[in-house]
Amino acid sequence: MAVLGCLTCMLSPILRNQIPPSNSNNSHLLTRRKALTFTTSIAAFYFHFCQNSDISGFSPAIAQQVDELQQEEDRDVQLFQGTSSSVVFIKDLELARIPKSTSETLLAEDENAKVQGTGSGFIWDKFGHIVTNYHVVAKLATDRSGLQLCKVSLVDANGNSITSEGKIVGFDPDYDLAVLKVDLKGNELKPVTLGTSRHLHVGQSCFAIGNPYGYENTLTTGVISGLGREIPSPNGKSIRGAIQTDAAINAGNSGGPLIDSYGHVIGINTATFTRKGTGMSSGVNFAIPIDTVVRIIPYLIVYGTPYTDRY
Repeated sequence: MAVLGCLTCMLSPILRNQIPPSNSNNSHLLTRRKALTFTTSIAAFYFHFCQNSDISGFSPAIAQQVDELQQEEDRDVQLFQGTSSSVVFIKDLELARIPKSTSETLLAEDENAKVQGTGSGFIWDKFGHIVTNYHVVAKLATDRSGLQLCKVSLVDANGNSITSEGKIVGFDPDYDLAVLKVDLKGNELKPVTLGTSRHLHVGQSCFAIGNPYGYENTLTTGVISGLGREIPSPNGKSIRGAIQTDAAINAGNSGGPLIDSYGHVIGINTATFTRKGTGMSSGVNFAIPIDTVVRIIPYLIVYGTPYTDRY
């Protein structure tokens, strides 16, 4: 806006002095053409000069604004690059028949499997444990037919793209949490950096990474809109203390991380309110706080069930 304002100030005197009234003769028309050509040349030179010069020479205030915007943009880029390699893409598949071997299982999607849904998750540790929402893998968790399968696509610490079958380790429908495990011998994984949700504030920036509608590695940005919300769990109970955000969360984002400005995971993207009959997000989205996740996931990894179900 500042640049356009400067451009208007430069052009206005030229147009007033050189464009004649509408009832001028041919000589006036020629003068108008010359003025227009001259004005266009000045505009082209001005834009070329701005693009190839240090804008701080025009105004310290403009230079400061540009620098702040550049720093904010660089931060977002670094956050995504530093965290996206720890985020996984989960496909929920239904097989037409029970596979006879592991190799046949890996080819099942192309040959005899139906994609029933997609979701997200993130690498919990270097042992291949993947944390996601229970509702993303509910069919696999409750499968008795042997026809359900989860494929996990991820990137290892060296940047290699890998697709592997995800085996269910444990789940807790009360908190909509589940753990998968991928067996990747010889590949080093990059776990997320865990933060805390205890000291969050409304208005603080946050970022969601996931695979909405199957579009892998998607970043959305927003702020924390509310704290201490209550949302329903898959089994009809309530999850208390949820984080509300306006960072866009859609189908396929479920299970992905919500991170803060330092790249630390502060929640798991879980739910969104949609406008009735449209399927469109209303901008009211929720994440399970990471403090709740940290309390539950270790029990799921070790015992396969939440602490409360063992007694």
